[in-house]
Amino acid sequence: MESMTSVPGRISMNNEILTVQEVANYLRIDIRTVYRLAKKGDIPCIKIGRQWRFNRNDIKDLVNAGHRTGETGRSDIP
Repeated sequence: MESMTSVPGRISMNNEILTVQEVANYLRIDIRTVYRLAKKGDIPCIKIGRQWRFNRNDIKDLVNAGHRTGETGRSDIP
């Protein structure tokens, strides 16, 4: 079986898959925020049926990218 490369928003067979609740816990944000970010396309994920799924490495990369650029996610904080 051919393994998929790690492309944001694409699930790789060799990386852990997270649920919405697990992402909310990992990021320490409300589950509704995870749903909102997923629906807007602001967080890498896929939808399988009615369920959202997230690649753990993509979530880590997202956090690290925000940390490197100093993004706060809030427009009221410089």
